[in-house]
Amino acid sequence: MPTKGTNPLPVEGIWDLTLLTPIDRIEAEAEFTRRDGVLVGTARGAGEEVSLTELVLDGDRLTWKQAITRPLRLNLGFVVTVDGDTLSGTSRAGRLPASKVSGVRRRAQTGEDR
Repeated sequence: MPTKGTNPLPVEGIWDLTLLTPIDRIEAEAEFTRRDGVLVGTARGAGEEVSLTELVLDGDRLTWKQAITRPLRLNLGFVVTVDGDTLSGTSRAGRLPASKVSGVRRRAQTGEDR
């Protein structure tokens, strides 16, 4: 789905995410890129990699859905607010309570960082 809204913030890059679920703290990463002008994404965590669907950036509000199989088979919906190199919001799986989500964009490595 194309980005909508006016002057959306750039979100491209790799983000280190933390989800605080009722069961556990989960670390994951999300990568956002543009392909033919359309925002696309992939999430990695718990030994699996999944494509993000229904990805929409509207101003500073970013939403997406993803299906996971670990630690449980769930369909997750994310609603986050992007503020520069940080994001925060919630993730929800059906009727389960919402989980807090926070994230930090990884800095691009330069020759000096290596």
